[in-house]
Amino acid sequence: MYTALLEAIVSGRLEPGLRIRDLEFAKQLGVSRTPVREAIQKLQDEGLVESSPGSSTRVTPLDPRSVREAFPVVASLHSLATRLGGGRLKSADIAELVSANRLLANAMSANDAVRATAADDQFHGVFLAAATNQELVTALSRLTPKVRRLEYMQFGSLAGRRSVSQHKEIIEAIRQGDVRRAAALAEMNWLSLGALLIRVLPDSGAPAAAPHEKEK
Repeated sequence: MYTALLEAIVSGRLEPGLRIRDLEFAKQLGVSRTPVREAIQKLQDEGLVESSPGSSTRVTPLDPRSVREAFPVVASLHSLATRLGGGRLKSADIAELVSANRLLANAMSANDAVRATAADDQFHGVFLAAATNQELVTALSRLTPKVRRLEYMQFGSLAGRRSVSQHKEIIEAIRQGDVRRAAALAEMNWLSLGALLIRVLPDSGAPAAAPHEKEK
């Protein structure tokens, strides 16, 4: 239930500001209101749903400040995951990185935001799994939806496609045993996405996350 609502919010199927009626969702999904309410409460704790006494519950509007603040944190966490997990990768893990990046390239060619995002998650998830650090998983599961929401909204208007080449650099650094460089490249990969996407936010004159561009 939680996962279904989270994906609907992040992908934009449930648009920012849309009123959420737990009874309607329960009927649509053929479940009781209790799991729907529990999922909504968790999403509210994560800042993706908002409500106040005497008013309706709705999908939280996109908050430019929150997105700007989330990107450098997400980038740092992925850098840490790469540093902790990069030295533990086996040949099968590297093969998965290559496969995920190929899927990303294909999804980008098809302009498929859903498949592209899934492939990107799979790529970085290899390092996250190898890091074996639950605190990292918890922190990223809370922050990533905030940045993915903006990415989904702007996916069709993104002109460049540099993520695939950036991922190849990360893979090459791992093959050479240079985990520190791989971690730095992973951080740049996320910061440059932030620099690209933050431009479209209101008051986009605020400093960007990085001068480089992760162009997906």
